[in-house]
Amino acid sequence: MELGLNGKRAIITGASKGIGKAIALTLGGEGANLAVCARGSNSLKETVKDLESKGITVYPHTCDVGDKQSLESFLKESQEQLGGVDILINNTSGFGLTDDEQGWETGFNVDIMASVRATQTVVPWMESAGSGNIIHISSISGLEAGSPPAYAAVKAALVNHAKTMAQELAPKNIRVNCVAPGSIWVEGGFWNIVKEGNPEMYEGVLNNIPFDRLGTPEEVANVVTFLASDRASWVSGSTVVVDGVQHKGIF
Repeated sequence: MELGLNGKRAIITGASKGIGKAIALTLGGEGANLAVCARGSNSLKETVKDLESKGITVYPHTCDVGDKQSLESFLKESQEQLGGVDILINNTSGFGLTDDEQGWETGFNVDIMASVRATQTVVPWMESAGSGNIIHISSISGLEAGSPPAYAAVKAALVNHAKTMAQELAPKNIRVNCVAPGSIWVEGGFWNIVKEGNPEMYEGVLNNIPFDRLGTPEEVANVVTFLASDRASWVSGSTVVVDGVQHKGIF
Protein backbone atom coordinates (compact mmCIF):
# COMPACT_ATOMS: atom_id res chain seq x y z
CA MET A 1 0.00 0.00 0.00
CA GLU A 2 1.38 3.38 -1.01
CA LEU A 3 1.15 5.65 2.03
CA GLY A 4 2.03 8.91 0.31
CA LEU A 5 4.52 10.00 2.96
CA ASN A 6 7.40 10.76 0.60
CA GLY A 7 8.58 14.33 1.23
CA LYS A 8 6.36 14.83 4.28
CA ARG A 9 7.99 16.68 7.19
CA ALA A 10 7.78 15.00 10.58
CA ILE A 11 8.95 15.86 14.09
CA ILE A 12 9.52 12.95 16.47
CA THR A 13 10.43 13.43 20.12
CA GLY A 14 12.32 10.73 22.00
CA ALA A 15 13.53 9.22 18.75
CA SER A 16 16.86 7.66 19.72
CA LYS A 17 15.68 4.36 21.19
CA GLY A 18 12.85 1.85 21.26
CA ILE A 19 9.50 2.89 19.85
CA GLY A 20 10.67 6.39 18.92
CA LYS A 21 13.59 5.11 16.91
CA ALA A 22 11.41 2.53 15.19
CA ILE A 23 8.92 5.25 14.23
CA ALA A 24 11.72 7.39 12.83
CA LEU A 25 13.13 4.52 10.78
CA THR A 26 9.70 3.52 9.47
CA LEU A 27 8.67 7.05 8.51
CA GLY A 28 12.11 7.64 7.03
CA GLY A 29 11.75 4.44 5.05
CA GLU A 30 8.59 5.91 3.52
CA GLY A 31 10.56 8.97 2.40
CA ALA A 32 9.54 11.43 5.11
CA ASN A 33 12.06 14.08 6.13
CA LEU A 34 12.59 14.12 9.87
CA ALA A 35 13.51 16.25 12.87
CA VAL A 36 14.39 14.02 15.81
CA CYS A 37 15.38 14.74 19.38
CA ALA A 38 16.52 12.91 22.50
CA ARG A 39 18.39 13.68 25.69
CA GLY A 40 21.28 11.31 24.94
CA SER A 41 23.56 12.56 22.18
CA ASN A 42 25.38 9.26 21.52
CA SER A 43 22.26 7.18 20.88
CA LEU A 44 20.80 10.02 18.81
CA LYS A 45 23.90 10.05 16.60
CA GLU A 46 23.49 6.32 15.93
CA THR A 47 19.88 6.83 14.95
CA VAL A 48 20.81 9.67 12.61
CA LYS A 49 23.36 7.45 10.85
CA ASP A 50 20.65 4.87 10.18
CA LEU A 51 18.27 7.54 8.93
CA GLU A 52 20.70 9.32 6.64
CA SER A 53 21.35 6.07 4.80
CA LYS A 54 17.75 6.31 3.57
CA GLY A 55 18.55 9.46 1.59
CA ILE A 56 16.25 11.76 3.54
CA THR A 57 16.77 15.08 5.29
CA VAL A 58 17.41 14.60 9.02
CA TYR A 59 17.67 17.34 11.61
CA PRO A 60 18.88 15.99 15.01
CA HIS A 61 18.79 17.96 18.23
CA THR A 62 19.72 17.10 21.80
CA CYS A 63 16.76 18.23 23.85
CA ASP A 64 15.08 17.85 27.23
CA VAL A 65 11.39 18.07 26.31
CA GLY A 66 10.48 18.58 29.95
CA ASP A 67 12.20 21.96 29.75
CA LYS A 68 9.91 24.46 28.00
CA GLN A 69 12.66 26.55 26.41
CA SER A 70 14.64 23.52 25.23
CA LEU A 71 11.55 22.04 23.59
CA GLU A 72 10.51 25.29 21.94
CA SER A 73 14.01 25.77 20.54
CA PHE A 74 13.97 22.28 19.02
CA LEU A 75 10.52 22.75 17.49
CA LYS A 76 11.25 26.15 15.96
CA GLU A 77 14.59 25.04 14.55
CA SER A 78 12.94 21.90 13.16
CA GLN A 79 10.32 23.97 11.38
CA GLU A 80 13.02 26.11 9.84
CA GLN A 81 15.23 23.19 8.83
CA LEU A 82 12.39 21.17 7.29
CA GLY A 83 10.56 24.12 5.79
CA GLY A 84 7.35 23.25 7.60
CA VAL A 85 5.75 20.52 9.71
CA ASP A 86 3.16 18.02 8.49
CA ILE A 87 3.44 15.42 11.27
CA LEU A 88 4.16 15.59 15.00
CA ILE A 89 4.81 12.43 17.02
CA ASN A 90 4.83 13.06 20.78
CA ASN A 91 6.71 10.00 21.99
CA THR A 92 8.65 10.93 25.13
CA SER A 93 7.94 9.57 28.60
CA GLY A 94 9.52 10.39 31.93
CA PHE A 95 8.51 6.96 33.27
CA GLY A 96 7.22 8.39 36.51
CA LEU A 97 6.91 5.05 38.28
CA THR A 98 7.00 6.31 41.86
CA ASP A 99 3.96 7.62 43.69
CA ASP A 100 5.70 10.67 45.11
CA GLU A 101 6.34 14.29 44.16
CA GLN A 102 9.19 13.40 41.84
CA GLY A 103 7.26 10.69 40.01
CA TRP A 104 4.26 12.94 39.43
CA GLU A 105 6.34 15.96 38.47
CA THR A 106 8.39 13.97 35.98
CA GLY A 107 5.31 12.47 34.35
CA PHE A 108 3.52 15.79 34.23
CA ASN A 109 6.42 17.70 32.67
CA VAL A 110 7.69 15.07 30.22
CA ASP A 111 4.57 13.12 29.25
CA ILE A 112 1.80 15.69 29.40
CA MET A 113 3.19 19.20 29.18
CA ALA A 114 5.77 18.37 26.52
CA SER A 115 2.98 16.96 24.35
CA VAL A 116 0.67 19.88 25.08
CA ARG A 117 3.36 22.47 24.37
CA ALA A 118 4.52 20.76 21.20
CA THR A 119 0.94 20.55 19.96
CA GLN A 120 0.30 24.23 20.69
CA THR A 121 3.50 25.19 18.88
CA VAL A 122 3.00 23.22 15.66
CA VAL A 123 -0.73 23.80 15.15
CA PRO A 124 -0.31 27.30 13.61
CA TRP A 125 2.26 25.91 11.18
CA MET A 126 -0.04 23.05 10.20
CA GLU A 127 -3.00 25.40 9.88
CA SER A 128 -1.07 27.67 7.51
CA ALA A 129 -0.13 24.61 5.43
CA GLY A 130 -3.76 23.50 5.23
CA SER A 131 -3.45 20.20 7.08
CA GLY A 132 -1.56 18.30 9.74
CA ASN A 133 -1.32 15.16 11.78
CA ILE A 134 -0.54 14.81 15.50
CA ILE A 135 -0.04 11.49 17.30
CA HIS A 136 0.49 10.97 21.03
CA ILE A 137 2.17 7.77 22.20
CA SER A 138 0.34 6.72 25.35
CA SER A 139 0.07 3.25 26.92
CA ILE A 140 -2.53 0.68 27.87
CA SER A 141 -1.60 1.68 31.43
CA GLY A 142 -3.77 4.74 30.83
CA LEU A 143 -6.79 2.55 30.03
CA GLU A 144 -7.00 0.43 33.18
CA ALA A 145 -6.09 0.21 36.84
CA GLY A 146 -3.00 -1.58 38.10
CA SER A 147 -0.05 0.52 36.94
CA PRO A 148 1.89 3.02 39.08
CA PRO A 149 -0.56 5.90 39.72
CA ALA A 150 1.52 8.73 38.28
CA TYR A 151 2.43 6.83 35.12
CA ALA A 152 -1.12 5.62 34.50
CA ALA A 153 -2.65 9.04 35.11
CA VAL A 154 -0.44 10.90 32.66
CA LYS A 155 -1.02 8.25 30.00
CA ALA A 156 -4.77 8.58 30.51
CA ALA A 157 -4.42 12.34 30.20
CA LEU A 158 -2.78 11.92 26.80
CA VAL A 159 -5.76 9.90 25.59
CA ASN A 160 -8.15 12.63 26.70
CA HIS A 161 -6.02 15.42 25.25
CA ALA A 162 -5.86 13.71 21.86
CA LYS A 163 -9.64 13.27 21.76
CA THR A 164 -10.30 16.85 22.79
CA MET A 165 -7.80 18.33 20.35
CA ALA A 166 -9.11 16.14 17.54
CA GLN A 167 -12.52 17.76 17.90
CA GLU A 168 -11.09 21.24 18.21
CA LEU A 169 -8.70 20.96 15.26
CA ALA A 170 -10.88 19.07 12.78
CA PRO A 171 -12.16 22.32 11.18
CA LYS A 172 -8.52 23.17 10.48
CA ASN A 173 -8.02 19.82 8.72
CA ILE A 174 -5.65 18.62 11.45
CA ARG A 175 -6.07 15.06 12.72
CA VAL A 176 -5.09 14.03 16.25
CA ASN A 177 -4.83 10.43 17.40
CA CYS A 178 -3.30 8.39 20.18
CA VAL A 179 -1.51 5.04 20.11
CA ALA A 180 -1.49 2.92 23.26
CA PRO A 181 1.17 0.21 23.17
CA GLY A 182 1.23 -2.70 25.56
CA SER A 183 4.44 -4.22 26.92
CA ILE A 184 7.13 -3.80 24.26
CA TRP A 185 10.46 -5.61 24.25
CA VAL A 186 13.49 -3.38 23.71
CA GLU A 187 17.02 -4.68 24.15
CA GLY A 188 18.32 -3.05 27.32
CA GLY A 189 14.91 -1.49 27.91
CA PHE A 190 12.44 -1.63 30.79
CA TRP A 191 11.14 -5.16 30.24
CA ASN A 192 14.65 -6.46 29.59
CA ILE A 193 15.61 -5.11 33.02
CA VAL A 194 12.50 -6.59 34.63
CA LYS A 195 13.14 -10.01 33.09
CA GLU A 196 16.62 -10.10 34.59
CA GLY A 197 15.82 -8.52 37.95
CA ASN A 198 12.26 -9.67 38.62
CA PRO A 199 11.50 -12.77 36.53
CA GLU A 200 8.25 -13.46 38.40
CA MET A 201 6.86 -10.07 37.38
CA TYR A 202 8.02 -10.60 33.81
CA GLU A 203 6.38 -14.03 33.58
CA GLY A 204 3.19 -12.62 35.06
CA VAL A 205 2.99 -10.02 32.32
CA LEU A 206 3.88 -12.54 29.63
CA ASN A 207 1.18 -14.94 30.83
CA ASN A 208 -1.40 -12.18 30.39
CA ILE A 209 -0.65 -11.83 26.66
CA PRO A 210 -2.44 -14.48 24.55
CA PHE A 211 0.29 -14.45 21.89
CA ASP A 212 2.80 -15.47 24.59
CA ARG A 213 5.29 -12.76 23.71
CA LEU A 214 5.89 -9.04 24.08
CA GLY A 215 5.45 -6.70 21.17
CA THR A 216 8.21 -5.08 19.14
CA PRO A 217 8.87 -1.40 18.52
CA GLU A 218 8.42 -1.99 14.80
CA GLU A 219 4.87 -3.29 15.34
CA VAL A 220 3.97 -0.04 17.06
CA ALA A 221 5.80 2.04 14.45
CA ASN A 222 3.84 0.42 11.62
CA VAL A 223 0.55 1.54 13.17
CA VAL A 224 1.85 5.04 13.87
CA THR A 225 3.07 5.36 10.29
CA PHE A 226 -0.31 4.32 8.91
CA LEU A 227 -2.09 6.84 11.12
CA ALA A 228 0.31 9.54 9.95
CA SER A 229 -0.59 8.86 6.33
CA ASP A 230 -3.54 9.99 4.23
CA ARG A 231 -4.66 6.35 4.15
CA ALA A 232 -6.01 7.06 7.64
CA SER A 233 -7.70 10.29 6.54
CA TRP A 234 -10.97 9.51 8.36
CA VAL A 235 -9.32 8.45 11.61
CA SER A 236 -9.14 11.20 14.22
CA GLY A 237 -9.82 11.28 17.94
CA SER A 238 -9.05 7.57 18.19
CA THR A 239 -6.85 5.66 20.58
CA VAL A 240 -5.43 2.64 18.79
CA VAL A 241 -4.31 -0.14 21.12
CA VAL A 242 -1.24 -2.09 19.94
CA ASP A 243 -0.78 -4.82 22.53
CA GLY A 244 -1.63 -8.34 21.29
CA VAL A 245 -4.80 -8.39 23.47
CA GLN A 246 -2.88 -7.64 26.67
CA HIS A 247 -5.54 -5.07 27.60
CA LYS A 248 -8.82 -6.92 28.10
CA GLY A 249 -11.24 -3.99 28.22
CA ILE A 250 -13.53 -3.27 25.26
CA PHE A 251 -12.94 0.48 25.41
